[in-house]
Amino acid sequence: MARSREIARTAAEGATDVLHPLITVTRGLRRLAAAGRAKWSATPKERRGPALFLAAACAVVVALLPYGPLLALISLMGAAAWHGRERTVVRTGPDEAETERLKALYEALVPHFSVPEDPAPLFTHGGEWGKAFSDFAFDGDGRPVRLRIAYPAYFPDGEAASRARVERLLQAKSGRGREYLFDWDEEGNQLLMRVLPALPTSIAAQRFVTAPGETVLGFTDDDAVQRTMPVWEGDERRDAPPVVWRTGPRSTEPHLLIVGQPGSGATSLLRSIALQALEHGDILIVDGSGTGEYACLTGRCGVLGVECGPAGALTSLEWAAHETERRLIAANRARQAGRPAPSDTKRPLWILLDRPGVLGHLAAADGRVDPQELLQVPLRHGRAAHVTVVVAEQFDGADALTEAVRTHTRARVVLGPATRDEAEAVLGRAPHTTPTPSVPPGRGYARLGTGPVLRLQVPATPDPYDDATSDAHRQAVLELLPEHSTAAGAPEMHRIAGRRHETTG
Repeated sequence: MARSREIARTAAEGATDVLHPLITVTRGLRRLAAAGRAKWSATPKERRGPALFLAAACAVVVALLPYGPLLALISLMGAAAWHGRERTVVRTGPDEAETERLKALYEALVPHFSVPEDPAPLFTHGGEWGKAFSDFAFDGDGRPVRLRIAYPAYFPDGEAASRARVERLLQAKSGRGREYLFDWDEEGNQLLMRVLPALPTSIAAQRFVTAPGETVLGFTDDDAVQRTMPVWEGDERRDAPPVVWRTGPRSTEPHLLIVGQPGSGATSLLRSIALQALEHGDILIVDGSGTGEYACLTGRCGVLGVECGPAGALTSLEWAAHETERRLIAANRARQAGRPAPSDTKRPLWILLDRPGVLGHLAAADGRVDPQELLQVPLRHGRAAHVTVVVAEQFDGADALTEAVRTHTRARVVLGPATRDEAEAVLGRAPHTTPTPSVPPGRGYARLGTGPVLRLQVPATPDPYDDATSDAHRQAVLELLPEHSTAAGAPEMHRIAGRRHETTG
């Protein structure tokens, strides 16, 4: 057990100190030197000269005294031995407060892990908690951060409702406001509860080390994925575990749905995806909120358009549907003729739709078609045509999503505070952790197809034109923006449409 190993290590270090006093003295000298450097650094520059003169005078006086250097050396070694001693208190078990906490947890679990027919119950009122609990650890406030629980074999651990009741109880008794991971070992009849550390929020938008067709949605726990990539976290370079979403003709999750609360970071995730997509393809943005969150992308190379109104959104999405059909027809004709597909049909095209429910409401008021209806062709045939659709919506507007959007977006992201039921409704599976009521922007869960549910922290990608954006994050986003388009005449989308007519003609 971890506690046993810690006790053994502490005892070994104490024995080493007894057998080797030189180690204690050396450690004390190192600590005294560090304290001296800190004191010298904290001394104002105008006082360093007099302090240095006083120290030199004391050294001269000590050197002139009888046995002065020997006494000074003895004093220094004594001080080093005192400061170098180990102050670790060897604990052989939980203290009184921690024991009471474990007893309370044990008593609370008795109704869940016992039945009257059991002749030798593991959980019983007033029983021994040491038989059921092991591998426990506590934080500085005395709250458990790790606990392994052995439960009877007849407990229905295969039922989600039964496990959820136990998890809610443990979360309430161990301390709310933290995120717990519950690992059920159904074969061994054991439950491991761990408190997960908060995911770092200091990773900003940057050039990630990815291959074409790979998009970084955010970062997760170290043991959740088998891949790491180098990232800049402030001024430091380190490896972080990413959540990588793969698109393209061979992807099983070619389209993405993002659902979150207001201010949860869905728009930041869309901006992050757009900046990564512009490195190898073109993007079309339809902003249903109309707040100008994507103004920094207007007129940039590779940005086909940034539409905010219903009329512009319908025109743009209608063009995207025709462009998808054109790509399919051109690629099919090339295959029939034994030629490779034209290069303009293989350049990735991204359709980013933010808040489609607002646009649908405005379109219905004007007697127009819902813009989501125009997404059916890109959603159904986009994978073969190198067309990717990303839809972001809030929880209160999720009911307005069409069946085509729900069916073809197999990659899902939930951002912001959400209950287990809300997360399960979007992801198709409840997360293994307990969501907390307060999370930073960009914090949530991701699930790619039928894969596991992963914790997610979106890289900070704020609007660089927002006055509330920090200078570091503003500069990070501006460095990733492509140059302004210098093409004159019709917009980029219309020029591509012209090439479409020439190709099909």
